[in-house]
Amino acid sequence: MNRPEYRYRSGPLVWAAVLGSTCLLLFLFQKMLWLVVPFLMALVIYYLLLPLRERLILAGLSRAGAANLVSLGAFAVFGGGLALAFPWLATQAVGWQESALRYLQGGLFFVAQALYQLEERFEVLADAHVSTEFVRQVAELIDTFAAKYLGSLAMGVAAWTPLLLLAPFIAYFMLRDGALFRHFLIRAVPNAFFERTLYLFDQVDRTARLYFQGLLALTVLDALCLAAGLWWLGVSAPLLLGGVTAVLAWIPYVGSVLGCLLVVLVAATDFPDIPQVAYGAIALFLVVRLLDDFLFMPMTVGRSLKLHPLLTVLMIFVGGAVAGVPGLMLVLPVLGVVMVLGETVGQVVTDPRLMARHLHARQLRRTAVGRDLY
Repeated sequence: MNRPEYRYRSGPLVWAAVLGSTCLLLFLFQKMLWLVVPFLMALVIYYLLLPLRERLILAGLSRAGAANLVSLGAFAVFGGGLALAFPWLATQAVGWQESALRYLQGGLFFVAQALYQLEERFEVLADAHVSTEFVRQVAELIDTFAAKYLGSLAMGVAAWTPLLLLAPFIAYFMLRDGALFRHFLIRAVPNAFFERTLYLFDQVDRTARLYFQGLLALTVLDALCLAAGLWWLGVSAPLLLGGVTAVLAWIPYVGSVLGCLLVVLVAATDFPDIPQVAYGAIALFLVVRLLDDFLFMPMTVGRSLKLHPLLTVLMIFVGGAVAGVPGLMLVLPVLGVVMVLGETVGQVVTDPRLMARHLHARQLRRTAVGRDLY
């Protein structure tokens, strides 16, 4: 006798639990940034090195041996690159400080010039002396910046540097012992739910892997588009600027604003007498953002998480409201993983055959334990 096929569909209760759990996790993660940030960096390193480890395992190496070899190779490449670049970084350190000040002054000159032009067109702004007040306040901020913020900034960098060193350490043990941890968790699952649990682990791993791979692909697309546009405008170091701006875009909205500001500062400094270049850089950035939202993101991150665009935008705002900038960064991967967990738990709880198997197994265990008591 064939039993009727059961097909699960997520309902409003499951989605309410998914969204509520996502908000709660974002709030908790905000309090544990010292661990969350290194763990996220470790996940990026893990998914970058995972294909190499799998190739070595297929070649005949053990899991531990492959993890050791891949980790040592990655450490050697990174350490060698850093050693080669250190003399150049040391010689350029003073120049970078002077360049940063020059770019800041170029950006201030561009803004002051734009305000002067607005004052010529609008009498209200001229009466309020907007440009003069802006220049005065910025000058005061620059004079007091070192005294107010430089010490706390240096302390923050010093406090976060050891924590970021946890990332390669965590990634190494994920490569070596990730399967052991997964088996440890699976042993605690009742036999009736074993298949669903295996499916859950596979889907969570797939969701996280596709998200980070999609994020890296999105970063490459953004960097190439920005670099091509900046090269066409004649801005200096277009590839470096495009890459830095694309990485900053990992922080939704806030990172985009910082990236646009950086591009405008460089463009305004390179062409102080041609403000049209800075305006062109702003237009380029807006075009790339539109391509990002409507073309690149659905092709990469959105496709991996299978989220509706409206839900994606709303959850980004919710993540920012619940946990600030960390919430903006974490909301999409957390939502993707919690969505898989919620749907899998919903499948288990609402499947009458699975629940019947579980209850029957418990009854058999009770009978076996108490058989010799009578």
